Amino acid sequence: MPNWYLWVKALHIVADIAWMAAMLYLPRLFVYHVDAAKGSVQSETFKLMERRLLRFIGLPAMIVAWLTGLFLAWKSGYFLAPWFHTKLLVVLIMTGMHGWFSRMVKDFAADKNQHTQRFFRIINEVPTVLMIFIVILVVVKPF
Repeated sequence: MPNWYLWVKALHIVADIAWMAAMLYLPRLFVYHVDAAKGSVQSETFKLMERRLLRFIGLPAMIVAWLTGLFLAWKSGYFLAPWFHTKLLVVLIMTGMHGWFSRMVKDFAADKNQHTQRFFRIINEVPTVLMIFIVILVVVKPF
């Protein structure tokens, strides 16, 4: 295995970790943001935190994870592996969650959130479950 491949793989793992940090922290911020009074200093602080987390960590990490992941799959010949098809589907779902969280950030920024704290507490678990499936698929390659 060429040395550059391992560097790309390391970059992919770092990007995955950063993306997951954003995906796990954003809904947690939403949980606390729900209780902040609209227009309050606390609400405005949450808006800033959410926007920066998404823009400066979540989005760049997702892009790097996708680019390096597709490159690694291509170089490794994984596009024909059934486990990879399932992993790709789960990563697409994670990407959909990212897009939906982006929509929530915009809703909070416009003071238009319609969801409860309980809703966000439940949604906060979805990226964790998806991450577990992804890791199992990559490490175990069950089929």
